[in-house]
Amino acid sequence: MRQIPAEPAQLVNAPSADVIFVDARVDLVGAKSLCKILNTTGLDAPLLLVVTEGGLTAVSTDWGIDDVILVTAGPAEVDARIRLAIGRMTKEQVSTRIQTSGITIDESSYSAKVHGKPLDLTYKEFQLLHFFATHPSRVFTREQLLSEVWGYDYFGGTRTVDVHVRRLRAKLGDLEQLIGTVRNVGYRFNVYEDDQLPTPRERTDA
Repeated sequence: MRQIPAEPAQLVNAPSADVIFVDARVDLVGAKSLCKILNTTGLDAPLLLVVTEGGLTAVSTDWGIDDVILVTAGPAEVDARIRLAIGRMTKEQVSTRIQTSGITIDESSYSAKVHGKPLDLTYKEFQLLHFFATHPSRVFTREQLLSEVWGYDYFGGTRTVDVHVRRLRAKLGDLEQLIGTVRNVGYRFNVYEDDQLPTPRERTDA
């Protein structure tokens, strides 16, 4: 365990950690400010607040903490809270990111990348790509895609789906074949292993 001063310069350059403890036993106001500062630095570790039982009344969701630990907690409880906090964060990070067939989709930031290169997608293009990627190999009719991605209250025709698929394929470039056409039915997301994916050179030589 490493202790660092609660100073902005120290916090910005703080080493990576599996879990961060903030001591709120004495100064609740300072501890709250510190928690908010830590969250603005792009925190990627669970934030646990050490507090007295009396201090619990001041703690709320706007502190941005993952859990609280009472000063009276025993070693077994502290260990359990640490494990659970780390487990929850790991699960959240996994659930917001999809990696398949050379594409990485980040649900939390509504962004996507192809082989690490960011894709410039509109919101609806992102939704369409996300829907395809979360339903691999399944065939969807244009009507199904329209209701799932655009919603039942959308009054446009199925041609909207074709236009967005065409634009999405163009932006996927060498991976355009990930969105396959099933003749007389609709579209599906084709899944490929890494060694099956085409490279820009293969596409150029074709």
